[in-house]
Amino acid sequence: MKKGKSFILFLVLLLAASGCMFAADRIQKDNGKIEVSEGQIPYGNDYLTYKLYVPKDASATNKVPAVLLLHGYQNDHETCAAYAIELARRGAAVLCLDEYGHGASTAGLIERGYVNHKVSVNYGNDSEKDGTYSPIKGSLRYRLLMNFSNLSFFNDHYSKDSDGNSITDSSCGGSLAYEYLSKLPYVDSKRMAVSGHSMGTWSSWSVAADYAGKDIAPKAIVLQCGELFRDSVYDTGKISFNNVLLLQAKYDEFSYFRDYQRTVSDELLKTPLRYEFLGTTAANAAWNKTFGSFSDGTARRMELLYTNHRLTTHNRKGLAVALEWFDNAIDLPKDIAYTNITAINKEYLVLAAMLLILFAMFPLMDILLALPVLSGAVQELPSDTTMARGFSRIKGALLTILLSGASFPFMTQLGHALLPLPEKIFRMTVGNGFLGWYLLLIIIMVITNIIKAVKNNEKGISEDPFNLGAFLSSLIVAVIMVGFVYLVNMLYYRLFDLDLRFIWPFFREFNSIRIFQFLVYLPFFAIFYLLNNSKIMKDMRVRSTYRKGFFAFLANWLHNFILMAGGVILIVLLEYIPFFMEIGPGADVFFGSTFGGPFMSILILFVPQVLFFSILCTYCYRKTGKAYTGALVAAMLACWIVTGGSSFL
Repeated sequence: MKKGKSFILFLVLLLAASGCMFAADRIQKDNGKIEVSEGQIPYGNDYLTYKLYVPKDASATNKVPAVLLLHGYQNDHETCAAYAIELARRGAAVLCLDEYGHGASTAGLIERGYVNHKVSVNYGNDSEKDGTYSPIKGSLRYRLLMNFSNLSFFNDHYSKDSDGNSITDSSCGGSLAYEYLSKLPYVDSKRMAVSGHSMGTWSSWSVAADYAGKDIAPKAIVLQCGELFRDSVYDTGKISFNNVLLLQAKYDEFSYFRDYQRTVSDELLKTPLRYEFLGTTAANAAWNKTFGSFSDGTARRMELLYTNHRLTTHNRKGLAVALEWFDNAIDLPKDIAYTNITAINKEYLVLAAMLLILFAMFPLMDILLALPVLSGAVQELPSDTTMARGFSRIKGALLTILLSGASFPFMTQLGHALLPLPEKIFRMTVGNGFLGWYLLLIIIMVITNIIKAVKNNEKGISEDPFNLGAFLSSLIVAVIMVGFVYLVNMLYYRLFDLDLRFIWPFFREFNSIRIFQFLVYLPFFAIFYLLNNSKIMKDMRVRSTYRKGFFAFLANWLHNFILMAGGVILIVLLEYIPFFMEIGPGADVFFGSTFGGPFMSILILFVPQVLFFSILCTYCYRKTGKAYTGALVAAMLACWIVTGGSSFL
């Protein structure tokens, strides 16, 4: 593409993305009727960050109800945006918290606390005799992760251990935020509620327990994919919960949110855990039916949603049911139909903006490569006579796909909890999962490259050598490309209080903790993507690599995408086909529930990410003749996603 055309395309994409962000901001502020701000709540030497939505007509003389929203594991306050926008449109003040170890908060997840035992069934259904209550050892993060279901208001048998450890604050800072919200001058503290998703449901239970019996006790609790427990695990004489709604995802990948059963079915209603929660009998228990009364706080309901775990936060039916529940409990001031949902449009607009900015890197790269100082990044493609052909290429492709797919469930979980890493340096929990997987694949690729080099040397075949000058020029180009995305993202956050994302936190601005983590993990990500790109783009290149035109690019990209994402796509199919067939999630069925959960549910986000990376890397390789630029950009973006948005100890 000519330099002038590249510049015009770059500007068009940038302007289109800015228009999307402006429109998204209008939605989150309900066309000026809602004031959106951000702030910090001091926590010792640290702080917790939040995003606050306040109707502009709220005041000390016109107090409004208030809701605290708590996100799930690996998320941040913006994951709560759909609920926040819809509640604020209906007249409530809403505070969305970045919980311990998440978002821009500086207090780590370790503040939640841990003990040296775990329970492998719903609390209250466990026993030492059956082995469902057992001691554990291992890394600090392993013990922490094994105690997500263990809450600080549970009795000492669960929440403390003989070594002096305890679950100190399972609200993950939520109780502190709830108190802060209650004291805002325009909040009616007697009309407050709390809601959370996933990890945030345990936080919600904990907030409600901490304020039970007080004037500001939550009048409603909405659990978006939550776990239930028996009354015997806490002091029922001191703690009660008002008007609890459970939104149940039919295809929840996390076993504890479906009572450790393989599937969510009507049989679940017949268990004591479920019908006791509803306050009825097994014969009368039902989905989508309210039991009890709002007037005395006994209202209970389980709404069955035909969605998966992560998408529950933006499920239209779930939102509508939750809005009606809040209205019944705290009397939302504005009469807007519960099914009138606009917040999801904000997510699509921000998604469009993110894609536009990412694709704006393409013409930006063309502009940079046209500069004489950076033209060294462009080299001739290796001769097509050295391409792998026939069975050799097919065998290599199959091994690449099978190795990446087969190792994903095991190595990610190993890295997540048990890989022996210095935990004061490698603080990213899900980041450690990907690190474990990448390290295995790096070792395999290094070994296979050594074997290949030895064989080629014996045959007198010359390799495409490493070119230091091209690498350094490519590194500069990659830094500028990713730096452009970062600066634009930072600008949008200043202008609109929005970053580039879609439901899940993709690109967030770094604080001091997270920029250090980015630098810690980046070398490993870079080595992986350089080796992987070199293998796929160069060693396994095909005839379409050398052809020009759009259709040649498509053929080349499809080949590369299959190799880059084929393994994880196989795992996606293995996970969800049995689930949709009512057998259960594939990880639970074939490997056991230990290998289900976070890294299986994350695949619905990871596959689109790899889809974009495959387009990016194909474009870069065809433009430069080397794997360097695409690999370095992909590594920086992937590392940014993991360290900028996910949780840290």
